[in-house]
Amino acid sequence: MIFPLHSKRSFLLILLVMFSSACVATPENDRKQYLDIFAQNIPGVPVSEYVHGSMMLSQDAREQFNSIMDFPPFQDSLDRGKTIWHRTFSNGKKLEDCFKNRGENIAGNYPYYDETTERVITFEMAINQCLEINGEMPFNYTDVDTMGALTAYARGLSDGMLMNIQITSPGAREKYEKGKEFYFKRIGQYNLACASCHLTHGGYYFRDELLSPTIGQAVHYPVFRGGERLYTLQMRYQRCMEAVGATPLESGSETLNNLEFFHSYLSNNLPLNSAVYRR
Repeated sequence: MIFPLHSKRSFLLILLVMFSSACVATPENDRKQYLDIFAQNIPGVPVSEYVHGSMMLSQDAREQFNSIMDFPPFQDSLDRGKTIWHRTFSNGKKLEDCFKNRGENIAGNYPYYDETTERVITFEMAINQCLEINGEMPFNYTDVDTMGALTAYARGLSDGMLMNIQITSPGAREKYEKGKEFYFKRIGQYNLACASCHLTHGGYYFRDELLSPTIGQAVHYPVFRGGERLYTLQMRYQRCMEAVGATPLESGSETLNNLEFFHSYLSNNLPLNSAVYRR
């Protein structure tokens, strides 16, 4: 089914969600309300299928995905990331030494709110903190050959782990709400918000594009668009901003970190499956 993104339905749904969220005012109730919207948009599809994004509604796309993932054309990037992850620093330590379980089954806990610094810490930020603590140069957040390849490999060490974003303090709640506010903020030449496409119209077609629902998106990044172009989650935010005619914010900025915190929370209890193909 196809709906225009500036439809009356879209406007009313966004107003209803924002009003309801303000009245109930808990992250888990937000998540339940969004699930109710998707239950109407894509009835009969179990929430567990949301991890497949728009592919859950296209058997052809799922078959293409399975075929590509049998022999992924981006294996070189994963191998490069593995090399960086296991590389020995000048002080004899490695990136894996900075993380619990040597990096296995931990990515689902990111981003998290750090009570000491009072900010959201993404997985990429934690990697750069580790590098700096050990006297190494940090990576550029948008460098696909270093940070991109590294997170594609390292997040894969947590494949199967359930997303587990915790909001247990007033500070964490404040960052969640700021991320949520930006998610609903209309920006750019086309005056669209993240919610315009992926909340009110998740599961519908826009032109020739089947829009994936918000819930389930965060579990599979980084992705390889077209099998080759690597995008971290925040790089994808930037491309969306460009698509609506807005100037993209920098990866690692407070606004995008808060957005990722909010966005990731919505996929709680869904399994991670990183470094995958997307059209």
